[in-house]
Amino acid sequence: MSRIVLKVGGAVAGDAAAFARILAREHEVCVVHGAGPQISAELEHAGLEVRFVDGRRVTSAAALEVVRHSFAAVNAEVCAAIGPEAVPLFGDEIGLEAVRVPELGYVGSALPCAPAAVEDALAAGLVPVVAPLGVGPLNVNADEAAAALAVGLGVDKLLFVTDVPGLLLGGAVASTIRVAEAERMLAAGELGGGIVPKLHAAVVAARGGVDAAIGATAVVA
Repeated sequence: MSRIVLKVGGAVAGDAAAFARILAREHEVCVVHGAGPQISAELEHAGLEVRFVDGRRVTSAAALEVVRHSFAAVNAEVCAAIGPEAVPLFGDEIGLEAVRVPELGYVGSALPCAPAAVEDALAAGLVPVVAPLGVGPLNVNADEAAAALAVGLGVDKLLFVTDVPGLLLGGAVASTIRVAEAERMLAAGELGGGIVPKLHAAVVAARGGVDAAIGATAVVA
């Protein structure tokens, strides 16, 4: 049975759960979710700054509490949509390692890992649903967390389910992009917004031997 990491964005978390259920019929599936829109809304409501650097959220100590609260809400939503097979997990509680990025506050860069709680859930035929917090705790970009788990778990595929159809190049969705070209575009600053961390993460996964796709765009080594 093949193994898949499914990364779902906060904007499509509920809808993507149906896809996870379908995949879980024939594959081992680990879900990693974001909560971008929810976190931003809660931060604004609390009067806290909303700021990103290269697609990663600057996170103060106060903001980290908001991040955890938002992750908890989305995690519960995704688990409820998947059903009784879902296992709610928080990365910082299961050993998702990350290197702190001090200039961004309480933010970490995820390291490849295979948490025992995720392995145990998959072995039992369940669907682990992981909130992307690193040990610390640290706020970890969900795309990075998904790639780190994909490489660490040795999965066959990493799929990004998002509210965009894929990587747009010249006004059209690219069916494929090679890692070398993706790295060139990222280094040259030719891309912006949320696609940046997704493409970075897909490159990491592809370099680690995992088939990666952002929507309809395959990222190949």
